[in-house]
Amino acid sequence: MTKTLLFLSVFFSVFTFAQDDLLKDIDTISTPDKIEAPAFKALQIVTGQSTKLAAKNDWYFVVAHRFGDVSRGFKTFFGLDDASTKLGAVYGLTDAISLSIARETNLKTWELAGKYKLLHQSDSFPVDVVGYNVIAANTDLSKDNYPFLKFNDRLSYLSQALISRRFNDKFSLQLSPSYVHKNLYEPSIEDSNQFLAGIGGRYKISKRISINAEYFVNFDNHSFYRNPLSLGMDIETGGHVFQLLFTNSQLNSDIGYLTNATGKWEKGQIFFGFNLYRVF
Repeated sequence: MTKTLLFLSVFFSVFTFAQDDLLKDIDTISTPDKIEAPAFKALQIVTGQSTKLAAKNDWYFVVAHRFGDVSRGFKTFFGLDDASTKLGAVYGLTDAISLSIARETNLKTWELAGKYKLLHQSDSFPVDVVGYNVIAANTDLSKDNYPFLKFNDRLSYLSQALISRRFNDKFSLQLSPSYVHKNLYEPSIEDSNQFLAGIGGRYKISKRISINAEYFVNFDNHSFYRNPLSLGMDIETGGHVFQLLFTNSQLNSDIGYLTNATGKWEKGQIFFGFNLYRVF
């Protein structure tokens, strides 16, 4: 039907307007917006989430590992004795919705998460917008320390708006306004409700390698913890992306990473680690 209407329109123009006007009309025929390629190659920028989603029916197996504080030197063999590991799986329900489950050894934290595309960067819209929500359960909490502990006390929540722009083939940038709520917390060192603003980016230095960085500011003014700052490198090899990184937050869980960073970069208190994504 569309082709028929287009033909009739052009046919009518031939008899009504001059050739220059006809060419001008053809130039103004609307075409679909071009959707830009994803701003990031991996599902995470460093430890924080990126706007990339798993494709429909794709499974990702995730291994994230953080060694201990390198500043402690040979006492802990530069952090090798104090490692924390996270194992997880991500499934692409559709091209715009993915679900994930993961468990981290540190604090024995389980995570369930959903990630969903809201807007695409295109010729007519400047950014990708993705929503990300997490519910986490700290199973390390003991009733010996908390006699009146209920299951709900173990839970914490994260909501993020991930806003990225792919400026060119090499450079991408993302803003990540975030909100965290913890049901169980220590009032003397943090708040139950915490608001954060994050910025992260990726710069491609070769066909398969990029340099990444991210930083989050926590507006919890009396927090005992530090703002997480991380530097990393993406290495694309066949069916997976391998990420090497340095960070001042040892925890791999999304909420733990954002709100429980303890290291001080200026004192060399940083943690080396890696993320490995294998897609099936």
